[in-house]
Amino acid sequence: MSKRDYYEVLGLSKSATPEEIKKAHRKLSMKYHPDRNKEPDAEAKFKEVQEAYDVLSDPGKKASYDQFGHDGPQGGFGGGGFEGDFGGFGDIFDMFFGGGGGRRNPNAPRQGNDLQYTMRIDFREAVFGKETDIEIPKEATCSKCDGSGAEPGSKVETCDTCHGSGQQEVVQNSAFGRVVNRRVCPSCKGTGKFISVKCSKCHGSGKEKVRRKIHINIPAGVDDGARMRVTGEGELGINGGPPGDLYIVLRVKPHEFFEREGDDIYCQIPLTFVQAALGDEIEVPTLDGKVKLKIPAGTQTGTKFRLRGHGVPHLQRSGKGDQHVRVMIVTPTKLNDKQKELLREFSDVSGEPGTSGESSFFDKVKKVLRGEL
Repeated sequence: MSKRDYYEVLGLSKSATPEEIKKAHRKLSMKYHPDRNKEPDAEAKFKEVQEAYDVLSDPGKKASYDQFGHDGPQGGFGGGGFEGDFGGFGDIFDMFFGGGGGRRNPNAPRQGNDLQYTMRIDFREAVFGKETDIEIPKEATCSKCDGSGAEPGSKVETCDTCHGSGQQEVVQNSAFGRVVNRRVCPSCKGTGKFISVKCSKCHGSGKEKVRRKIHINIPAGVDDGARMRVTGEGELGINGGPPGDLYIVLRVKPHEFFEREGDDIYCQIPLTFVQAALGDEIEVPTLDGKVKLKIPAGTQTGTKFRLRGHGVPHLQRSGKGDQHVRVMIVTPTKLNDKQKELLREFSDVSGEPGTSGESSFFDKVKKVLRGEL
């Protein structure tokens, strides 16, 4: 089954700006998040959205995708792009330029591949940051042979075929004259070495699988899909080259009460019609604790209030976003003195705001005020 166009997945055109791409990703991630959406295909759609965002949010990958589509070179983790043998093109360069042709020496030091680790964190951990340890499976230098690939006490000899160069020269006569082609030595596979007795632990690879504990510091204000780079914690380098890097992709669990858009927080607060009609001062839960909010008399349903500085900390600068509070009420707009008196009596007699249909929502607000959510 062919993949859907990434722009179609996010509901965007090819001219979409980075901010539009980010906004569409955030909206669809919340819609299809498995913790929120229990439809059978929600998880598959969530993964499809993440895959589309991973490509379109990266300028290099986006440019490649715009030019080649799904069949083009997307790069990514663990592959290294165009690393490796160039197939028949190498032989063509050898034929015309007498060997070499810019081909990489198989014995040259090369950086190891990058690794990716997906980490799920809570809503509040993303807002306030977190220090934690993670364990990742990775390759390390074999502890028995110290990376040589040979059983301790045995010899590592130079390859007789390539004499340690890792390459084999093949001489051909052509219309252009005598041509020398250089290829990876088939005897030692480019290592230039011959191991008579392979290490019993790593079987000659010089590497072993381990679980590595890494301490990470998640900064306050990260959002869903954010990537953190840990230098040097990727796969081992080749032929003495440096190791690759570890990229940690953060997936933020949605909150039951708060919603986030950028560095702003959104929530809904219920009001009785008495509170809305006569005005009141209420307690509103925020990420920093409870704050007082004055409700003017005659407030209508859908009215929004802004609590400045009670949002998410800005990631790369000082300050915070805001919290936006939307009230849900139905109330008359004009009241005479008798009506006001009746509403006051109704409030005293009721003792509990809301109707039976709203009780669950009020219960949720109470839990937030008590710090249970």
